[in-house]
Amino acid sequence: GPSDCLASSVCPSPLENVPPSDCDAPRTRIVVPETDLTLSASDWEAEGRVVPRKIHTKRFAIDAFEITVGRAACPTCATPTPELLLSDTQARAMSGLSREEAGRICAASGGRLPTDDEWLVMASGKDPHRYPWGDTGAVCRRAAWGLAHGPCAEGATGPDTVGAHPDGNTPSGIHDVSGNVAEWVVDPAHPNEGLVRGGHWASTFAADLRLWQSMRIDIDAHDMRVGARCAYDLDETSDHPVKAP
Repeated sequence: GPSDCLASSVCPSPLENVPPSDCDAPRTRIVVPETDLTLSASDWEAEGRVVPRKIHTKRFAIDAFEITVGRAACPTCATPTPELLLSDTQARAMSGLSREEAGRICAASGGRLPTDDEWLVMASGKDPHRYPWGDTGAVCRRAAWGLAHGPCAEGATGPDTVGAHPDGNTPSGIHDVSGNVAEWVVDPAHPNEGLVRGGHWASTFAADLRLWQSMRIDIDAHDMRVGARCAYDLDETSDHPVKAP
């Protein structure tokens, strides 16, 4: 946890040391291949919640970790908030970001927020499951959820450090897709409507972590349950991101 991080010069895996004596997430990006995905109500729990549709996404890359406090602290990225200033470690997922603020942080690294379709493909691959790790239950070791009140209750008032629940990773190695912070996505059909996916640290029901669940919120909201993960357009012939103009 974060206290281990601060007390030691050795950061818990998968975090990295940042000077003078803190930890942060590596800037690992995962390439998501061009994908055709059929979204359907694959079990009774999804009935009435999932509108069956076919999704096609081009190749893109996405961060293996959610935006951290350390990354959000770049001078051109986000306005300093009490959450940013009071966090005990740079490795904690940044929460309370409006959609525009999250987008600015991504743009500073040549990225952007993922589309809703890209997020679903990133989370499920070609073979949709209930959760990023498969169909088995949302136990506490797989995701940061129920941390305030609920099955994993710790009396938390915000998200965990990123990468602390590797048992919940996607097969391609993407961390914290379910839980920790709900993540901004862009719905091109409704660009002015705020949409987040993935459940969050305060979710009290396992169903909140299922991949088909989403939450509509105001795009200008500074919601302590909400953060983001950045996506990147890729050059057609390589895994290098397209250079931002």
